[in-house]
Amino acid sequence: MSLPKGVDLNPPWPLRSGHIQTMLSSSGIRRTLLPKRAHKVQEDAREVLVDVGSGDRLSGRYTPQTTGGASRGLAILFHGWEGSVDSTYVLQTGSRLLEDGWDIFRLNFRDHGDSHGLNEALFHSCRIDEVVTALGEIARMFPSRVIGVAGFSLGGNFALRAAMLASKQVIPIDYVLAVCPIIDPAEGLFSLESEAPWFYNAYFMHKWRRSLRLKQEAFPQQTYFELDELKQNMRDLTSSLVLRHTDFGSLEAYLDGYSVAGDRLMGLHVPATILTSRDDPVIPVSAFHQLRLPPNIELDISNYGGHCGFIRDFSMTSFTDDYIAARFNAIAG
Repeated sequence: MSLPKGVDLNPPWPLRSGHIQTMLSSSGIRRTLLPKRAHKVQEDAREVLVDVGSGDRLSGRYTPQTTGGASRGLAILFHGWEGSVDSTYVLQTGSRLLEDGWDIFRLNFRDHGDSHGLNEALFHSCRIDEVVTALGEIARMFPSRVIGVAGFSLGGNFALRAAMLASKQVIPIDYVLAVCPIIDPAEGLFSLESEAPWFYNAYFMHKWRRSLRLKQEAFPQQTYFELDELKQNMRDLTSSLVLRHTDFGSLEAYLDGYSVAGDRLMGLHVPATILTSRDDPVIPVSAFHQLRLPPNIELDISNYGGHCGFIRDFSMTSFTDDYIAARFNAIAG
């Protein structure tokens, strides 16, 4: 069976602009224009709280398939930084896989979506252990013959790291797919600061500060940051996060803590695919060219798509829906 490749995406002008692809990827306009079937995964979904130890919990949504036949497997979906289980790209992918007979679990990372009040400690990108624990709990609660994980942006980075650790803990992950994952966080931060247009930095900072305000409201007895710290730029606020709320000791050590650059993915032994685009204005494509990968990891670089956009035409549907479904279905046999 021939699987779709990134080179197959050839959107019309002006969707060949990486900036337009990126801006549309999670816009309200796109959400409004999407066909109703793209929201199917929200129907009959039930909230699930996943115990990740030490009294902490992560929230998610589980939707069983209703095709009338046997389930193909369980698809676990990870959103990006400051996204949620209801991000447009998560809903589209989940709904597409649901049509093909997959059960869907959409996981919120700590302090994402509506979960700020669940746990007192703050989210940061090195909280990989609780995500691996969550994968094990999800696999236990919803046992399936095949389990695939797909993540977007920071969620793609989490998916790759979690799959490496899950195999060591005998958690049954059969396949992982990462769309525009963060590879080298230090390079990505530099790119957002110095190379990407200013509005990307402004967009992420607006969402992050809003999230931190919600966290403070949920736990008023805590002082997560001083007001002056919240006014800092991304680099300095991240540094404050590291020094206040982690044991890393420096921004550099923290960023290295969730890097998958160089040869770090050589330890990933399950089949995997990394899809990115040459025109991604958020994650530099150079980081992907510098990866050293084992034979079981497919690296696919599209000419178009922006950051997690891959919008195929003016229907606002994404090329990644069929792309991910085809690879998940192939793994399921």
